Amino acid sequence: MPTNVTIEYLKAEEEYKEAKTIPQKIRALEKMYATVPKHKGTEKLRLQIKRKLAELRKELEKQQAQKKGGGYSFSVRKEGAAQIVLVGLPNVGKSSLLKKLTNVDVDVADYAFTTVEPIPGMMFHKDVQIQLVEVPGLVEGAALGKGMGTQLLAVIRNADAIAIVVDLSQDPIKQMEILLKEFERAGIKVNKRKPRIEIKRTSMGGIVINGQELIQGDISEVMKMLREEKIHSAEITVKEPVTLEDFSEALDNSLVWKKAIIIANKGDAPGSKERYEKLVEAYGERFRIIPVSARKKIKLGDLKETLYELAGIVRVFTKSPGEEPAYPPIPMKKGSTVIDVAKKVHKDFAKNFKYARVWGKSVKFPGQRVGAEHVLEDGDIVEFHIR
Repeated sequence: MPTNVTIEYLKAEEEYKEAKTIPQKIRALEKMYATVPKHKGTEKLRLQIKRKLAELRKELEKQQAQKKGGGYSFSVRKEGAAQIVLVGLPNVGKSSLLKKLTNVDVDVADYAFTTVEPIPGMMFHKDVQIQLVEVPGLVEGAALGKGMGTQLLAVIRNADAIAIVVDLSQDPIKQMEILLKEFERAGIKVNKRKPRIEIKRTSMGGIVINGQELIQGDISEVMKMLREEKIHSAEITVKEPVTLEDFSEALDNSLVWKKAIIIANKGDAPGSKERYEKLVEAYGERFRIIPVSARKKIKLGDLKETLYELAGIVRVFTKSPGEEPAYPPIPMKKGSTVIDVAKKVHKDFAKNFKYARVWGKSVKFPGQRVGAEHVLEDGDIVEFHIR
């Protein structure tokens, strides 16, 4: 038995021992993790609980997939420059927002579960098309299989980013608590950065760890985790200070890391201002929060701009020597290089690339000559020169 634990922890541990199903075990382990004291003496215990939760999540996914078999599942093909999902509890106004932002024909009604399957629509902003997908309302226990939750969460996991919709006519804090718990259960890390640990498997040589001094914990636990993941020969580079839990998350391939914003809808409802202020106080540091009213079309322009920023898009224009830039622009992910654009324009441009000239924010002067790995910024104009 671990030392210095609380009565609440011991109760949760007993609950875990008596649990018969995977969802019951997950709930009990979550209580154990939440109640275990956080100090150096319990570091290994917290790590063990997190690792067990990860194992159970994978088991549950397999179980749900087998149960579903050849049955009904959701799949939304990505279109446009990026795919952003609108996620929230039932009846928070996701359908109204989708209709106002994309003009897609969707049923809007003032009762729960109007939407029964994911609905895509295209938002046009700054000459770029971004796909918005409304996901049917999530419910508490969705990640444990309730209300087709695992299928819906699979759509969310596959998206480029998440727009969480909360209803300001109700308690938004409670809504966020439910949604964030389901995301965590489903292995969706929201507005968190993946630990900067690079793992390259090798055919021989055993385990080599570069930056081992940055690992804050017992290195024997790291080696144990690697064995559990069947990694026996690899070069591992740790690029920042990390805890054992950070290292465990870097090894867990079932986790996904997503950027997200909060859309605080129904901002015209009585008491919405006070609820919005509480929401900002609770989540303002972690999320960008946009207060809107889909019904009265309040701040939808601001919302479009924020969704565009969330998509992480840069617009790149191309031109031929002596000619004006081609229109429309090519949408690229932030951090894209000149050669990335060349590949998108035509494979021969990339294959025979010599150099490029660039006009825009990324260069010191107009028409600057740059190489293939030059990183572009929004609005840049690129002129390719090939062999």
